[in-house]
Amino acid sequence: MNLPGAADRQWAGTGVDRRAAVAYGVALTAAVLMAPRISLAQPAERVRRIGWLRVSGAPGVRTTLSEALRELGWIEGRNLAVEVRHAEGQREQAPALAKELVGVHVELVVAEAPTAIRAAMQATTEVPIVMAWWGGPDLVTSGVIASYGRPGGNVTGVDMLLSALDAKRLDVLRQAVPNATKIAVLIHDRQAFEPQMPALREVARKAGLSLEIFDTLGSSSSYNEVLEAVARSQCQALLVMSSPLFGRDSRLIVEAAARARVPAIYAPALNANQGALITYGTTPRELDRQVARQIDRILRGAKPGEVPVEQPSRYQLVINLATARALGLVIPQALLLQADQVIE
Repeated sequence: MNLPGAADRQWAGTGVDRRAAVAYGVALTAAVLMAPRISLAQPAERVRRIGWLRVSGAPGVRTTLSEALRELGWIEGRNLAVEVRHAEGQREQAPALAKELVGVHVELVVAEAPTAIRAAMQATTEVPIVMAWWGGPDLVTSGVIASYGRPGGNVTGVDMLLSALDAKRLDVLRQAVPNATKIAVLIHDRQAFEPQMPALREVARKAGLSLEIFDTLGSSSSYNEVLEAVARSQCQALLVMSSPLFGRDSRLIVEAAARARVPAIYAPALNANQGALITYGTTPRELDRQVARQIDRILRGAKPGEVPVEQPSRYQLVINLATARALGLVIPQALLLQADQVIE
């Protein structure tokens, strides 16, 4: 006869079979140890594919947009893939590139600048389109959207109000150089910039200013030549129009303006610290955060026609006094008091 041991006596009277309990404990421990291995075998996160249609500017997706998407949980290489199509300044290529993006079945097209936006609209009425840069006339009167609060169709995004911003830059430049009577305006494509000109001409008319247009024809190598022509033209200051291309080439333009000793105002492109005299507008980072929020809402199920079109919520005026001194220019105190940042 086998007498129960100490361990068996602990289970006596409980109604639980000791050997069954031990077996259950071993099985439970094994299951816990195997859990990490099982979790590793779970299905990979779904990758969402979007398109990015550009006409000019730097190739690829802007770093600030990638960072803004990452903050919202969309990480390239993990749950996001971006198909980039770039026309490299050849506007006539935009429609074909837009069709190409639709053909590879992207879930959404980010279109930068009016040419790309209209090309995307022609290519599809089904795939959502997010405008990253609208610089033309009013979106409603242009027929792009039904209303800002409820755009309808498959288009939403951010209206940069470029016509109003360039007109405001002209006014700021007039205050910075109060004796100026003739202002140079830098563009790179007359047809593309024409929608922004009426507001600019109206400000010039009211201020008693004359404008002279200088076209770089999209060539970065011509900045020095064009700025030398500005200096010879007796223009007292320069307005660099808002453009992704000019944003990309901001350092080259700032350096050319410094060599030609021409006071200039720019859209923000991180170039105030590069020596730009004055910048005014919405920063690329701020714009891309707005665009990223629109992309995020649509990827999470919102219909583009029900996502309100946004406008810039924050503007920044930066004045570089070191550049002003190098030009022999005294910035009026009234304008300095309006600045968000003054670089000494």
